[in-house]
Amino acid sequence: MNNALSIKDALIHATDALTCSDSSALDSEVLLAHALKKDRAFFRAWPEKTLTDQQQQDYTALISQRRHGHPVAYLTGEREFWSHTFHVNPSVLIPRPDTELLIEIILNTIDTHQAINIADLGTGSGAIAICLGLEYPRAHVTAVDQSSDALLIAKQNAKRLNCHNVNFLQSNWFEKVGQSTFDIIVSNPPYIDKADKHLQQGDVRYEPTTALIAGEHGLQDINVIASQAKHWLTDNGYLLLEHGFEQSTSVKTLLESHRYQHIQQFKDIQGHLRATLCQFNQP
Repeated sequence: MNNALSIKDALIHATDALTCSDSSALDSEVLLAHALKKDRAFFRAWPEKTLTDQQQQDYTALISQRRHGHPVAYLTGEREFWSHTFHVNPSVLIPRPDTELLIEIILNTIDTHQAINIADLGTGSGAIAICLGLEYPRAHVTAVDQSSDALLIAKQNAKRLNCHNVNFLQSNWFEKVGQSTFDIIVSNPPYIDKADKHLQQGDVRYEPTTALIAGEHGLQDINVIASQAKHWLTDNGYLLLEHGFEQSTSVKTLLESHRYQHIQQFKDIQGHLRATLCQFNQP
């Protein structure tokens, strides 16, 4: 970029440069807001304000990284989820709007005044666990992840959002959960097949593969969770899973094989079946 660019011109240059992105104008604004440490509304009020040399250098570096495919969320270090801002880095998946469906399902299933035990498996940034902790102030939430780096980010997010009813546990699924039982177990586990072409596209190229890829055509971790979760559920407790939109039939069949009941499936904002809720009746 040339010296003394105005905000308006900087955004035009950046938008033109980001041919790799389907949201180039939005990406340009978000990254400029990060470089200037200003709200995007500032751009509307002061479009002719010029950038300092340092601001232009910072912005140019961000746009260059975005042109090479780096996710905006990793460049800014944050992403909004359920109207809360979460810190993220390459140790965790980037929270996505589709996953908010899990929060909606639980809110429509269990009254927020109940004192329930919740487990979030593979918590990553802590987005699901923390949002549920805030929505259910009387609940006790256990957020599980095998990655210590992910748990560090999740703990920081809980502290920033003043969420005090979430306990973080490093464990490979239920391995270290102990004797606790849960009224609902929720998970957005790895469910992408290693041969899926989408792994070479977009943001997922930079996200942790251990949180994305699963064996058995993407069903391995879902199967492990389903087989183990019933031993940690209260009687008629709920299991809620996010999965790929082409996996809904396979997930339903798998849950039936593990003797789960009252299986319900839900559509995401694109109209795809992306979440499955079921119950287990303890013998």
